[in-house]
Amino acid sequence: MRSIWKGHIRFLLVAIPVRIYNAIETAEKIQFNQLHREDFGPIGYDKRCKKCNQVVTNDEITKGYQYEPDRYAIVEPDDIAKVKIKTTRAVDIIGFVDSSEIPTTFYDSPYYAGPDGPVSEKPYALLREVMKQTGKIGIGKVVLRDREDLVALFPHENGLVMQKLHYPNEIRNMGEVPEIDSATKVDKNEMKMATMLVEQMVTTLGEIDMVDQYHQALRKLIDSKIKGKKVVEFEVEEVPRLDIMSALKKSLQASSRKPMVKAASTAEKKKALTLVKSETEAEAVGKQKAVKKRKAS
Repeated sequence: MRSIWKGHIRFLLVAIPVRIYNAIETAEKIQFNQLHREDFGPIGYDKRCKKCNQVVTNDEITKGYQYEPDRYAIVEPDDIAKVKIKTTRAVDIIGFVDSSEIPTTFYDSPYYAGPDGPVSEKPYALLREVMKQTGKIGIGKVVLRDREDLVALFPHENGLVMQKLHYPNEIRNMGEVPEIDSATKVDKNEMKMATMLVEQMVTTLGEIDMVDQYHQALRKLIDSKIKGKKVVEFEVEEVPRLDIMSALKKSLQASSRKPMVKAASTAEKKKALTLVKSETEAEAVGKQKAVKKRKAS
């Protein structure tokens, strides 16, 4: 299995080196190559045949499935049309299961499912409420864009969410991740300190900073370009290299000194500034009165 990214999982001063691997087996999906009809050469992004080096038109392109290096099974549009699944324009629920039965790796794209007109409002609300009360999730199939998708249907707030699921054969085995079997030994003292650190870092999702920093930086870059300003480079933060015990100890000290709370809003900051100003004025008035009393005496 090949990694797609290398970095760290970090909480406070604890940094754990990791490699990221794709959990989806792309080889399980049937993909077609674009080929030049004349010589069956692969077509590049510039619509140039890699075999004869000619730029081709859409009419000169066909599709082929590569089953061996440089060998393709030619598949014409008429052939694909014969295997298209007939759509019933319905999400057919096969059964209801506990949410705990669905592995998190199965979840794919979410969609909102809303009622279509007054006639659907009552049965829509009934399905939503019965799933809320029973704690069950509907599992079904639906044809979207000529492909049969496995989906989960569950209540969310006042509506329903239809979430596409990966088929089991699309999910890679966790055991295939390199070196995962060697990561089994845990020191009792380190476990105790790590548990204390996690407990000190417990918060709510609303307190977590979930702002897309890249989006904001990109927006700032675009605004700077529009205004003709110089673009400032962002410095890459270095990850501190500490052994796990030292990192846990320092993290616990830092966590006990700095409670993890969300940054105050602009209104709260203004309010705090106003309070400080009021106290300063009160102190000034008090000092003036004290001075007058001393002069009078």
